[in-house]
Amino acid sequence: MFVVRKQSYIDMAQLKPTESELEILQILWEKGQASVRDVHEILLKTKNSGYTTTLKIMQVMLEKGLVTRDGSARTHIYKAGIERKSTQQHLLDRMITNVFNGSPTRMIIQALGNYEASAEELAEIKEYLDRLEK
Repeated sequence: MFVVRKQSYIDMAQLKPTESELEILQILWEKGQASVRDVHEILLKTKNSGYTTTLKIMQVMLEKGLVTRDGSARTHIYKAGIERKSTQQHLLDRMITNVFNGSPTRMIIQALGNYEASAEELAEIKEYLDRLEK
């Protein structure tokens, strides 16, 4: 049985996941569900962090409603408590508003200037723009 925060509706505008919480959410979105140990082992591939730190972050995430936990077995299993798509949309909207003064064009130009897009990515962008023009 998964434990969910008492508040059933999570107000996306109030959610402010930290960078560490977003890293954990990425893992849970990819895996579907995982123990603290599973998450910690994946995090160790890219950063040096202690198990107890991962555990504490995930406990805080449970309190915030970012994850749910199944405590029916000896090993607690966690799942993302929020959807990837709605979280990405909310964070993107906040970034466009706060960092790029409400201009998605400025954000896209900055992103394409900072990162080299592959030929496939550029083709996908062009195709999307063509669909918008129609």
